[in-house]
Amino acid sequence: MSSPALTATLSAARTVKDTLILAGIKVPAPVQPPGTAGLLTVLGWGAWLVTLACIGGIFAVAGKMAFAHRRGEGSEAVGQLGWVMGGCVLIAAAGPIVNVLL
Repeated sequence: MSSPALTATLSAARTVKDTLILAGIKVPAPVQPPGTAGLLTVLGWGAWLVTLACIGGIFAVAGKMAFAHRRGEGSEAVGQLGWVMGGCVLIAAAGPIVNVLL
């Protein structure tokens, strides 16, 4: 579920991009600037680390849920799982969100 503000912002970004294309203004092709190969390597490592952190977070909450369920308190960990899953979705959507805005 996306918020109305986010939906409106993404819609406005698409409208601006479509207007530029229809007006004949060329949108530059995404070309990697010279000398940024190291930066992309670091971003790639960061993406892998964040992915591992998300997997670890899901494992940790799942383990907590299993132990809490035995004590009859499993519903408290469900909210934590929601936060972890929300973070995973936001991380996975970061690239496409930036592409829409550009």
